[in-house]
Formats: sequence, C-alpha cells, structure tokens
Amino acid sequence: QVQLVESGGGSVQPGGSLRLSCAASGTIFRIDAMGWYRQAPGKDRYLVATITSGGATNYADAVKGRFTISRDNAKNTVYLQMNSLKPEDTAVYYCNAQVRHGEADWTKKDYWGKGALVTVSP
Repeated sequence: QVQLVESGGGSVQPGGSLRLSCAASGTIFRIDAMGWYRQAPGKDRYLVATITSGGATNYADAVKGRFTISRDNAKNTVYLQMNSLKPEDTAVYYCNAQVRHGEADWTKKDYWGKGALVTVSP
C-alpha cells in the first residue's frame, strides 16, 4: 500500500503565499505523474496542476502564472507553490500520485491524500 501525506495548508490573506507538500511512502516501484486537485465547498474536485516524472507540467487556467508545481523524485514528494492567492482559491487541496508497483502497466494504481485545507480571506 501507499500513503500520501499533505502538509502546508492554512489560512492566508488575499495576495499571500502558501506552499503545499505531499510525500508518498510505502511499496513504490516508481511514481509516474503526480498532481494537485482541489475541491471547494459544495463543488466538484478539479485539477489544479500535474507533473510527470520527467518534469512536464500542466496547469488549470485559473492558476496559471500564480501556482508552480514541482517534485523531488528521490523523495517521492510533490510541491505546490501558491502565490497571489485569491479568495476563490479557498478549497481542500488533494495530492494524487500514479504509482507503479512493478514494471508492467497493470501494476499502476492511483492514490490520493486526505487533503489540506487552504483558506484565503481578509
């Protein structure tokens, strides 16, 4: 099994910054893509940003230019640097990892963290 543990959430004023971290541990052969998703109260979960094992990134339009995703493959950790935060960024942020338990594609499985709350308010 694999556990993903997020950290770094909290409360911040508009215009402020936060950095989220997510560390994966357990039986891991290799991690393919990692990413961050968010879910605001009463809404569905949406993609924020993803990053491949090679470092290619993808961002939701709402966060482009403000958020930066990065990862440390040696530590099985993904980060999300969030700058110029807005009230509409308030949500629970979930970490996702596509983990391989072996070389074969059938060993790949999605894992999720329990979420980190980010609140942006004056």
